[in-house]
Amino acid sequence: MGKGAAKGSSGVTPELLLNAYSIGLFPMSESAEDTELFWVEPEIRGIIPLDGLHISHSLRKFMRRHPYDIRFNHDFDGTIAACAAPAPDRPQTWINSEIRDLYKALNAMGHAHSVEAYEDGELVGGLYGVSLKAAFFGESMFSRRPNASKICLVHLVERLRANRFVLLDTQFTTEHLKTMGAIDIPKEEYMTLLNAALVWPDQPFP
Repeated sequence: MGKGAAKGSSGVTPELLLNAYSIGLFPMSESAEDTELFWVEPEIRGIIPLDGLHISHSLRKFMRRHPYDIRFNHDFDGTIAACAAPAPDRPQTWINSEIRDLYKALNAMGHAHSVEAYEDGELVGGLYGVSLKAAFFGESMFSRRPNASKICLVHLVERLRANRFVLLDTQFTTEHLKTMGAIDIPKEEYMTLLNAALVWPDQPFP
């Protein structure tokens, strides 16, 4: 993980957070228990080209069964709490209480959003991120049922395309994201894409 500015007590406001996104920075914490934030500016950035989402044959077949009820911004607090919770494949997360509070504030301002998967009324998967102009910055996802987070990502990309977004930033790539079409690009190329997205007016979401 590449780290940008020095770690320290933040005093970060939602407005400052949006400004940071506009110049290619985002915050993280060392762990859910850590009380401090640091700014991250990766030299190599992950994105999913909005015309390059890969949906495998098996996932398409699974989705045809309509296994989950997909909702947008129905339970943002529950989604970010689930992303922050330990999981068998992720014993620790970087989402501390300050990050949760900041993104809840962005949600209230209309700049942070969640995509959620429900099974029999239970939240079983989801993701959240930040929208700014025509860019969406994916922050975290979780899955408690097969393919739940992948299906949320498919619905996210469909909504971003429909609403004329031009950039889906994943910050980093993982093997999970690469199977969905995520690619790595150098910071300079990323900033060109980001600056192009920021000349647009704020795009509606969801």
